[in-house]
Amino acid sequence: MPTIDSIMETILGIDPGSRITGYGVIQSDGQRYRYVASGCISIQAITVTERLQQIYSSIHKLIEFYKPHQAAIEQVFLHRNASSALKLGQARCAAIVAIASRNIRLAEYAPREIKQAIVGYGGAEKIQIQQMIKRLLHLNELPQADAADALAIALCHANSSKVLAARAQLSEQIEHKIVLE
Repeated sequence: MPTIDSIMETILGIDPGSRITGYGVIQSDGQRYRYVASGCISIQAITVTERLQQIYSSIHKLIEFYKPHQAAIEQVFLHRNASSALKLGQARCAAIVAIASRNIRLAEYAPREIKQAIVGYGGAEKIQIQQMIKRLLHLNELPQADAADALAIALCHANSSKVLAARAQLSEQIEHKIVLE
């Protein structure tokens, strides 16, 4: 008989940053969620190359340890400062390459889409995200802001995956019914 662990998928959420990259790991069966881990990768390196290598290797280690079935990452949003947007894009790419190197399915979500999915409001503040993550995952304390964002990304993906899977199943049932008629 399958256990709850065998039917739950592990999802890795990534909130990329050039100085701090948040990560969150949850398990979901499409209806329930279970907190696994979260934290921040604090980038200590000086050069851009070293920073990107540190993000890549840290994400790779997380993948090795938690063995996620799927991953999700925040999309780049437009900054007023082009240099900041470029650095964020580079950090995202380092994380994406680490995920892709393990052939893990990756989804991307816009910041407003994530906030809408978690708080119900696309303009939610960081503290609102932290409070909802604490409540949804039954945590004892508020997670650090970047870790909460990464958990929100993972939860957003779990919810989106559930909707997509339900649609695919319905489509399959309709096709099967048409063939039988």
